[in-house]
This record gives sequence, structure tokens and C-alpha cells, in this order.
Amino acid sequence: MSDAKPEEAGVPADLDALLEAIDEAADPEADAVVDDALNIDDFDEAAAVLDVLEDDEADAADQPVADAEEAEAAQLDEVDAELGDDEAEVDPYEAFRAELRSLPGKWYVIHSYAGFEKRVKSNIESRKTSMGMEDFVFQVEVPMEDVVEIKNGQRKLVTRVRIPGYVLVRMFLNEDSWSVVRHTPGVTGFVGNSHNPTPLRFEEAFNMLKSLVEVKDVPAAKSAGAKGGKAVSRTIPAEVDFEIGETITIKEGSFAGLPGSISEIKPESGKLTVLVSLFERETPVELSFDQVTKL
Repeated sequence: MSDAKPEEAGVPADLDALLEAIDEAADPEADAVVDDALNIDDFDEAAAVLDVLEDDEADAADQPVADAEEAEAAQLDEVDAELGDDEAEVDPYEAFRAELRSLPGKWYVIHSYAGFEKRVKSNIESRKTSMGMEDFVFQVEVPMEDVVEIKNGQRKLVTRVRIPGYVLVRMFLNEDSWSVVRHTPGVTGFVGNSHNPTPLRFEEAFNMLKSLVEVKDVPAAKSAGAKGGKAVSRTIPAEVDFEIGETITIKEGSFAGLPGSISEIKPESGKLTVLVSLFERETPVELSFDQVTKL
């Protein structure tokens, strides 16, 4: 009975044909395998050798593609890293300045009743839409600011109107746009010449509106050491209800119960320098806001 096997899946049907296929393989790295295969006298062994050679050829063909894909991925990573560094170096205030300069129209200041600034803003936005003036009245803003209020030793972050009684409007001024804004409920007039108001200079508008810029709170030391010095930290002003020369009572610490006079206020650190009378001499003592109370 012959040992030849039927041809299946592209494998030659007899041993001689298998050996010829092995001899024709162009893979130099398989020479040792070929040498061993010359002594093959079993069909299964020969088929296995051919499979190894064909796999090696396929791997060799795939390797340049894999190397190219890896190089492309590395290049994309470098580009992303460079873009990330550029974004980190952008000064948000300078970006806002450029954006503000590109906007159409000019900024005008209008008077409103104190405490009604936000309502006036909403009213103007409604009127410009209902009266079809979107191409002349573009933007209405109430400048706001964050302030740390310190009362009775307690710190509280509040957002308040920066300039009570004033609203900013970006617009092309003509008779119709002037009328839309001027006759808005709550508006008492334009700042300056009421019938021919003067727009804000660019730097004036920028300084009044830069509170619109969203800046992350970053520790000052970290900001100063940032690459290129571009990181910006937001400084929130603090307001305290203490005054220089005011008499207070110390409620905590070694001098608890003694009265003192405030000689210095340090809002940024939340500290007071208090003059305390000891042995008929005034001694300066540094205390935190929450260690004293008003009389």
C-alpha cells in the first residue's frame, strides 16, 4: 500500500513533491531546517517543515508593515505632546484679548438701578430679539468678581457685581439701536453724552471684562515654575470687616481675654498684628482672624 496521501489545503500529495517545495523555499534562515528535511522519509514530518517555512515567509512580509505602524504611532505621540505643551503655554488673558479685539461693534456703558443689573441685561437681550436688532446689539455683560469676605473670623467666597449700577453693551450705535437700549426698563441712560455716547477704549473694555476669563486656581509657586512662565494663577481679593486702630478682644491662645488694638491687617494670609498691653508696654502679637472678635 502506498504511503502517499491525498492533496489537501495546498499541500502536495506525495513526499517527493513536498521535498521539492522545501528546496524551492527562499528563506535563508531556514537552511538548517532544510538540511534536516533532506533526510525526511515521513510525509507528516515533511508537511510540518513546509508549514514552518511558509509561516516564516509570512512573518517576514508582515514585519515592515508593523515597523511602519509603530513609527507612525510614535510620531503621532510626539505631535500630541508638542500640541499639549503649546496649549499649556497659552496665556488665557492674551487669548481673551485677541478674541475681544476681533468682535464686531464697540462697548458702551449704561446706567441702571443698583441691584437691577442682571435684570437689565436680560431685558436688553429680550428686546433686541423681539425688535429684530441682533445685527446691531450683540452682547450685554454685567462685570462680576469673586471676593473672599472675612467676617467675625469666617472666610466666605462670594460673587458680586463689580461695578454696581453699570452694564456693558457691545453694539453698532445708530438711532434704532440706541432707542432699543435706552428705553429698556431699568436703564437710566448711557454714560457720557446721553444722545451721542462715547464708546470705551479697548483697554478699558478689556479691564472691565477680563473677569469673564475662566482661570484655574493654581498655587502661586507652581505657577511661577511653569514652563515658559505662561501659567496664570487667579488672585481672589479678600475683604475684611476689621480696621486699623480698631479695638478687639482676643478669644484664643495665650492672650485670650485681653483687649488689643489692630495695627496691621494681612488679608492674603488671614492674619492680624494686634498690639496688646503687657506690663505697661504695647507688645505686637500676630493672630489669625478667627482668634479675635469685635467688641
